Amino acid sequence: MASPERNKKILLEMVKQPSNDHCADCGAPEPDWASYKLGVFVCVNCSGTHRDLPAISRIKSIRLDFWDDSLVEFMKTRGNAAANAFYEKCVPLFYYRPQEKDCVVLKDQWIRAKYERREFTGESNSLQQGYSSGLYEGILWKKGKDNKQFLKRRFLLSETDFTLRYFTKEDSKKPKAVISMKDLNAVFQPEKIGHAHGLQISYLEEERTRNLFVYHDNSQEIVSCFNAIRATRFAYLKKVNPNARDSDLVPLITRSSIKEGYMEKTGPTQWEPFKKRWFILNLTDRKLSYFKSSLDALELGAVFIGTEGHGYSVREGQPKGSRSGRWRFGVTLETPDRQFVFLCDQEQDQREWIEAFKLVISQPMLPQHYNTEANMRRMKK
Repeated sequence: MASPERNKKILLEMVKQPSNDHCADCGAPEPDWASYKLGVFVCVNCSGTHRDLPAISRIKSIRLDFWDDSLVEFMKTRGNAAANAFYEKCVPLFYYRPQEKDCVVLKDQWIRAKYERREFTGESNSLQQGYSSGLYEGILWKKGKDNKQFLKRRFLLSETDFTLRYFTKEDSKKPKAVISMKDLNAVFQPEKIGHAHGLQISYLEEERTRNLFVYHDNSQEIVSCFNAIRATRFAYLKKVNPNARDSDLVPLITRSSIKEGYMEKTGPTQWEPFKKRWFILNLTDRKLSYFKSSLDALELGAVFIGTEGHGYSVREGQPKGSRSGRWRFGVTLETPDRQFVFLCDQEQDQREWIEAFKLVISQPMLPQHYNTEANMRRMKK
């Protein structure tokens, strides 16, 4: 007869092992759930997708549910390391592996790709054709430039010339835009876009950031599109950096901001009226961009952020005697060229922005950062 307490103790010891102490799918620490069909330990969030795949995975709580002896013995023979060695055997380098804080659609499709479709076991290369072929074509809903309406647009991604094109009509021959892979970035933004599959595509147009906000109703399709973009970006980076190691290029494929949100901003004399703007801070290019709203297509301006040794610093509050705004939690950013004053609505936002700025300032500048700084200064002349 099975001993519930003994089996619970065995499982709790197993989940402390280095290979099992993080979720097998998203890496979240201290997983409390396990699939007794796959032999993996997972977090509560990933367990939801596993529960939706009853033919593939069966989920139990390792603390609250009853475990039969045979199931515990099976878990002993598997574990996260053994399972992932099989299910993640052939994951392409460019393929995005979601982390704990990533959006639901990325984690859901990663789990389905691993276990349901078995895309990475090496059993069939055709399973990766949707994002590995060097060519992607599909219809996405795209937000209009000057309104909130989303319209169907045809997108064509090509590794041949490292471009992403989109067309206003499905049968159009001439693209509305041809976007180079050189500065393209893609990141999921479901909350900002207002759709669970919302994807933000950004690129530089005459040194100013332009955004495209898109989605697809099918979760597998939008994630395939995202990974096709990553595949093409990776191929581009390898071409322009032939001597670079793959491990150095993978983090550059796509990037997420370290902080986004609204602040109020005043002008260079600090007596101009404060205006509410949406700010995006990126660590990779050390750039603070600002837009009229969170879904604005074109960047209004940008600030380069260097190191303390180059004259950059940040502090709480605003200069004495400067104009006040509606919000009262100030952030002052010093650069060699001017002093920027921002106001936050909440003290928590103020602290988060200051910490984000300090993180960028603390990182050493790389050669490409000097080029970015020079280009941005040239644009302001």
